[in-house]
Amino acid sequence: MSKGSGAATKAFQLYTPEERRRRDESVWTIVQGVLAPVQFLVFLVSLGLVIRYLWTGAGFEAATISIVIKTLVLYTIMITGAIWEKVVFGKYLFAKAFFWEDVFSMLVIFLHTLYLWALFTGNFGPEGQMYVALAAYAAYVINAAQFLWKLRMARLQGQSDRTEAMA
Repeated sequence: MSKGSGAATKAFQLYTPEERRRRDESVWTIVQGVLAPVQFLVFLVSLGLVIRYLWTGAGFEAATISIVIKTLVLYTIMITGAIWEKVVFGKYLFAKAFFWEDVFSMLVIFLHTLYLWALFTGNFGPEGQMYVALAAYAAYVINAAQFLWKLRMARLQGQSDRTEAMA
């Protein structure tokens, strides 16, 4: 590895050695690792039910229940993620390493909460509620991609750190 590439890697460092240790030792890392794929599975099922309703007009109740479940899973992963961030970085939200992911997470939460508000108040009507859910889901996909990108960056950083330690 050239000296320049090592410097470039350090410029994108997500975790200090101490943060990496706290991340690796935290039970909240495991919780996030379990909840993320569960949330994605719930999302896929719900997305299918929402699209089915919008195409056929059938299954409003199933789609609604699935969106509420997706929202509850989202709230759970957000709360546990904030705890994880506090353990690893010392801040519940907006730690430097995950600042933009957290900013976009606020939009995701807002849209899911807007859906719940529309559902419980009857605003937007059934079809409009489904479109709010689709907007929330589109934001969720972008946010999930942000986190997957950071996971990849963390893995690359870990590989780089191990390579440097061996050199």
